Amino acid sequence: MRLQPFGLFVCVTAFAGLAQAQQYRAPLASDGHPDLQGFWANNNATPLERPKELANHPVLTDSEVRSMRQKAEEMFVSGKNDAAFGDQMFRTVWANVKGLKVGFTSTDGETGDYSSEWNDHRVWDNRTSLITDPADGLMPPLTARAKMIEEEQRIARQRPAQGPEDRSFSERCITRGSPQVRAGYQSYYQIVQTPAAAMILTEMFHDVRIINLDNRPHPPATVQQWLGHSLGHWEGNTLVVDTTNYRPLAFQSISSEKLHITERITRQDAETLRYEITVNDPDTWTKPWSLMIPLQRSAQPVYEYACHEGNIGLAGILAGARADEAKAASK
Repeated sequence: MRLQPFGLFVCVTAFAGLAQAQQYRAPLASDGHPDLQGFWANNNATPLERPKELANHPVLTDSEVRSMRQKAEEMFVSGKNDAAFGDQMFRTVWANVKGLKVGFTSTDGETGDYSSEWNDHRVWDNRTSLITDPADGLMPPLTARAKMIEEEQRIARQRPAQGPEDRSFSERCITRGSPQVRAGYQSYYQIVQTPAAAMILTEMFHDVRIINLDNRPHPPATVQQWLGHSLGHWEGNTLVVDTTNYRPLAFQSISSEKLHITERITRQDAETLRYEITVNDPDTWTKPWSLMIPLQRSAQPVYEYACHEGNIGLAGILAGARADEAKAASK
């Protein structure tokens, strides 16, 4: 777990990013392409989807960002509150800025729950969603297949787990999915680059992706992997990554084997990577959608994330489910 001062919040503006990236002259690697190597962090406070209360508010004013940052400092000083993962911080802070005094618990609010010491500092910009397309900042509607899977998963979460397969991939320490699009804790990346390939390591579950740059084809569709199969090429100063051959449910826990991800990685300035992602899965969403995450350079290396080693946590979850069943039966 990283322990960084949570009271330090950073504010950046994302809208001049593309122009900056076009003007910025990045240092070059040995092959003459921009050097993307190093450690990078996704601690952006912007939610993936635009909250419904901000449906007609795609951009925060500078004053609103300052108020959000100040309220976050008040609410999430290290150790004084529950942890806020994913989009939870933005939504909670916005409600409190508007005077609603909304509280929350990260899980159950009891012994063993996460405290704010689990959070890294968050980076604030003026956007109200990471999603750039569609313009409403929301993922497109799900297909009938995806809705059915979501409902099956919802029902499964409400009953005691019969076996490991009833728990999520993340609880089973299999994968957090690729690409990882939500900030939480340990949302760090390492990029290593050679003329023939690039490597992207994510701290959470230490997933490693090898992106071949030698014009080889994707394997047959029957070859499927949790992280997919990635091929890359350069378009000017941007590394474009094309990934297919995913296993079903590998992304957002509902994607299909037709999932096709396109990523564009550009040095925006000395401290920022502009990370653009387009998701195309006709069996899951009714149309493609895109988002942009500004990754910030990190002075800290990526550490091993061991999840619950030996799946001892999962054994406890299943034992607890059996205890709940026995208690219910005794009544």
